[in-house]
Amino acid sequence: MQRDVVTVERFYTGNASSLELRLIAGAAGLKKVIHEPTVNRPGLALAGFTKYFANRRIQVIGNAECHFLKSLGNDERTARYSTLFSHKIPCVVFCRSFRPDRLFLKAAEQANVPIFNTPQITMKFINLATLALEMMFAPRGSEMGSMVDILGVGVIIRGESGIGKSESVLALIERGYSLVSDDVTKVTLVDGRDVIGTSAEITRDHMEVRGIGIVNVAAMFGVKSIRHEKKVDLVVSLEDWQKVPDVDRLGMEERYVKILGVDIPTIVIPVRPGRDLARLIEVAAFQTKLKASGHNPAKELNDRLLAKMAQVGPI
Repeated sequence: MQRDVVTVERFYTGNASSLELRLIAGAAGLKKVIHEPTVNRPGLALAGFTKYFANRRIQVIGNAECHFLKSLGNDERTARYSTLFSHKIPCVVFCRSFRPDRLFLKAAEQANVPIFNTPQITMKFINLATLALEMMFAPRGSEMGSMVDILGVGVIIRGESGIGKSESVLALIERGYSLVSDDVTKVTLVDGRDVIGTSAEITRDHMEVRGIGIVNVAAMFGVKSIRHEKKVDLVVSLEDWQKVPDVDRLGMEERYVKILGVDIPTIVIPVRPGRDLARLIEVAAFQTKLKASGHNPAKELNDRLLAKMAQVGPI
């Protein structure tokens, strides 16, 4: 599990379009690091109270802060700006297309703090920027295995090289399901509970089929055969039949594997000639969906057997 360093430059380049950001000053400070995945309105700091100033966050200036600053004289404004930029803030964003005054821009350039503005209203920008930051700060990693979306169930398929992963994935795509990633699945932890799987952008839409080579899945099966990201709901491990000493015949025992610290349901499917692996993976996904809705066939059958035995009584 790793966390990427989030710089102002990375935040800007990744969200300039969606947040309608425009850089107006302080380009020399784009390498500054954003330390917290949220934003702060520095109204109290501009008013002189800096004891609890959240200076490690992106600073957002809206309508109230702008009108407050306009009510101050030049000398007082200069003093407030000096106090603001004496803290190591990553950047400042002016909402509603407000432009900072000359004194603010001068203080920002001296402190090498990037200044942006956006036409978005303050609360809309705060909401969108917070969501973007949470994704950028989310723990991430990678899992060896292909991922398929089977009727809303995100399934990572793992197994040794040559055991049949690609063939199974291809068969599932032919049945109308969607490919998320091939061979390596990039995973991100969202809200501390949901593991989201996706593929590397450079290999998206493609998969390798042993004996055929690289296949463009989107071009061959249509755009519906590709899903850019999906929550991971199940991990299926394909293993050689001889290496699985105890084959689970009832499904009473729930097994889990940890991905980014989250328990994900997992099953092992023994592989031998003649078994339709794609169909078995499909059924496993349906079974997971059924359990999520509160139905456990193995437990229901066990309860029925116990009830029947209780009615018959001792022999």
